[in-house]
Amino acid sequence: MPRVKRGFKARRRRNRILRHAKGFYSARSRQYASAVESVHNAWQDSYAHRRARKRDFRKLWIARISAAAKECGCNYSTLIGTLKRNGIDLDRKVLADIAVRDPGGFKAIVQAVQN
Repeated sequence: MPRVKRGFKARRRRNRILRHAKGFYSARSRQYASAVESVHNAWQDSYAHRRARKRDFRKLWIARISAAAKECGCNYSTLIGTLKRNGIDLDRKVLADIAVRDPGGFKAIVQAVQN
């Protein structure tokens, strides 16, 4: 009785994993068993880091807004609080972009809020 070699579907599954492992170091890019482990760990990391990226950008925006607000004689928390109280709906991403690209415009926003 001849042995069963699994055929097309199994080869396609193995090749998909090896394609994802391309560029990994040594056997991790060539041997299926090593590649499976590495690819699954890489997928877990990429899933987690897609979420961490959102947190990291929010931290960056807050740091930029805080620094620009300090230059205008205001602090971050009071600026955000008064923006919300006055009904100005600028999110942190837009505020940080204004603070970096147009400091005069950011200063005008802060002065409009303080008055």
